[in-house]
Amino acid sequence: MTNTLQQTSSRSRGLALTALSTAMLMTILDGSIVTVAMPAIQAELGFTAAGLSWTVNAYLIAFGGLLLLAGRLGDLLGRKSMFLAGVGVFTAASLLAGLAGDPGTLIAARFLQGVGSAMSSAVVLGILVTMFTEPGERAKAIGVFSFTGAAGASIGQVLGGVLTDALSWHWIFFINLPIGLATIALAVRVLPGGRGAGLAAGADVLGATLVTSGLMLGIYTVVKIEEYGLSAAHTLGFGALSLALLAGFVVRQATAKTPLMPLRIFRSRIVTGANVVQILTLAAMFAFQITIALYLQKVLDYGALDTGLAMLPAAVAIGGVALFVSARLNTRFGERTVLLAGLALLIGAMSLLVNLPVDADYVTDVLPVMVLIAGGGLVLPALTALGMSGAKADDAGLASGLFNTTQQIGMALGVAALSTLAAARTGEALAAGTDQAVALTDGYRMAFGVAAGLLVAAFVVTVAMLKPVRPARG
Repeated sequence: MTNTLQQTSSRSRGLALTALSTAMLMTILDGSIVTVAMPAIQAELGFTAAGLSWTVNAYLIAFGGLLLLAGRLGDLLGRKSMFLAGVGVFTAASLLAGLAGDPGTLIAARFLQGVGSAMSSAVVLGILVTMFTEPGERAKAIGVFSFTGAAGASIGQVLGGVLTDALSWHWIFFINLPIGLATIALAVRVLPGGRGAGLAAGADVLGATLVTSGLMLGIYTVVKIEEYGLSAAHTLGFGALSLALLAGFVVRQATAKTPLMPLRIFRSRIVTGANVVQILTLAAMFAFQITIALYLQKVLDYGALDTGLAMLPAAVAIGGVALFVSARLNTRFGERTVLLAGLALLIGAMSLLVNLPVDADYVTDVLPVMVLIAGGGLVLPALTALGMSGAKADDAGLASGLFNTTQQIGMALGVAALSTLAAARTGEALAAGTDQAVALTDGYRMAFGVAAGLLVAAFVVTVAMLKPVRPARG
């Protein structure tokens, strides 16, 4: 009888892990599936070159800005309820995105997808830790969950190309409908219930409003620099308002009774440094993903499917290294050393792209870059381990939420800043009478150069701030 109960419990936890991992897959997949469909979306809906980045930014800013609040609300209202509501919002927003017929509707739908993703993603690790209490079992569950996230990026790029070429870009969103509904049906049955502490315990809605609106305005300001100029009143005004809102968020966290992000977390040099490195690294890497996809399609005339397949080696390399190699290297050499090695590989990849020719050959000019991008598989696990190791036990949940938030912020800032710089450089070249393919390549080279600079900065911060903490002598 006992064995039967254990098997039933094990089967139930396995199904729960499936539901949680599937939701994570949709979340990560939707961050990358759009990249290869962006030219088709731009052509049909009439996006400007800089405005097109909002199909990514609207999702990432809502996702990153609301993670902390969603996690807190999950504690107050119940994690299962928050997870189900998040998947429901995401699925409904996917339908709206697929039906979008103009830029405004698509951007609004992408924002709502980000809201749903934040609601579901913020509570997943909390549910996993509660369900898988035995250390070995928990490690395996988190390993499966993490690998699903890595797989989502590669699946998204290929699936985006297949659906866009075979059907239309609308189907990159419609594909979420059956997956989302099936996830909800499974989660209702197998996820553990439990009531939260109740809203009376406090949720910093004002803090979430300040940080989300501040980030949104900040990204908007960066994107509009191309149109208005750096010194224009429009740029300076919205930039100042963004900084004021973010400053208000910091003040709020210092004075609120139940702050969304207690500032004590930043007393740890390791936690602070790891989050800074993450912002710099992911700003470079996610912008690379967008920019190289645009280069392959707009300069080399690749189709959506060919673009997805061309980028697949990078995603597979990152996932393979993260799953099979990084843990052993971290154990043998230490996370900081592995992080520095991974950053060095990424800097090498971006440096190669600075001289990318207009008529590049994939095997000789692009594939070596895709191989070096495997450095990301060393960087991300080492960075996560360092960031979490610097937090006290009581702040582990807070550190996890902060790490997820800076991940999304880095992605959004990278896409906005580098897309805007590339578009501006291309515009200058076109105005000077340069051929379009040459002008586009010139803009993309600038983006890759800035990405390399961000990675160098991440390397320097790692050397300066992520030094091992020496135990005090007795």
